[in-house]
Amino acid sequence: MSVVAVAKKDFRDAAQSRALWALLVVFVLLSSLLSYAYAEFPSQVVGTGTDTATVGGLIFFTSGIVTLFVSLTAIVICYKAIAGEREIGSIKLLLALPHTRRDVFVGKVLGRAAVLTVALAVGLLIGFGLGFVLIGDIEILPVLVFLLMTLLFTLAFVGIVVSISATTGSTSRATTLAIGFFLVFELLWDAVTLGVFYVANGFSFSGEAPDWFFLVTQVPPSSAYSASLIALLPDIADSVGTGVGADDFDAFYATPEIGFGFLAFWLVVPLVLGYRRFDDADL
Repeated sequence: MSVVAVAKKDFRDAAQSRALWALLVVFVLLSSLLSYAYAEFPSQVVGTGTDTATVGGLIFFTSGIVTLFVSLTAIVICYKAIAGEREIGSIKLLLALPHTRRDVFVGKVLGRAAVLTVALAVGLLIGFGLGFVLIGDIEILPVLVFLLMTLLFTLAFVGIVVSISATTGSTSRATTLAIGFFLVFELLWDAVTLGVFYVANGFSFSGEAPDWFFLVTQVPPSSAYSASLIALLPDIADSVGTGVGADDFDAFYATPEIGFGFLAFWLVVPLVLGYRRFDDADL
């Protein structure tokens, strides 16, 4: 029960973050605005060439803003999860109670994930609720698939940032590393992949991209999340013109299903590395 106790305490602590609720307000407003814009002007907003808004289209349209909200909010509420406790020395008091380092680490992940999940659920409930009313339809199965994959993506990103926090006893360093991860993997990854291709291709952009190029483009957590969503909802993805560019490559792995592998990687590997670093740290 130590994990549950740590998670409950961490949930209460993280829920008091003003930055979290500020981001939630922005997300609710933006989600509502985007749902209204898509429902009323689908062809202008997503450029699909159709004037009919659908629930499936709303799902894929919303997934873009979800990845941004989850990644930014995870950084805000998770970067101090363990680094902050170590910096002020409260981690020693916490470990003096009947909690192991594993209890603390897992409890922190679960507590912060629960806070972000609740905030995300509020925003999606309002945004999707408005969208369903305006569209005049609701499809349960695609929505459930979307929510499940969004939950997994949320767990992955929370795990990444908490694991980063577990590697250091400095909140400033944890902030730098977390923001650096976001910049590299979520904002600049396209430039990174192009740079790798440029160097591997003899400092030239000429010629066709090799098959491995597709694999590299699917590495970021948000790309893995989007690819997994497309793999689970292929008919809807085709109807709204959403894809991962797999048709341009001949490799067996050039399919949306590769997203499951990368998402599993982000769900497991950062947690293992973060816990091992925390467990070996001199507190």
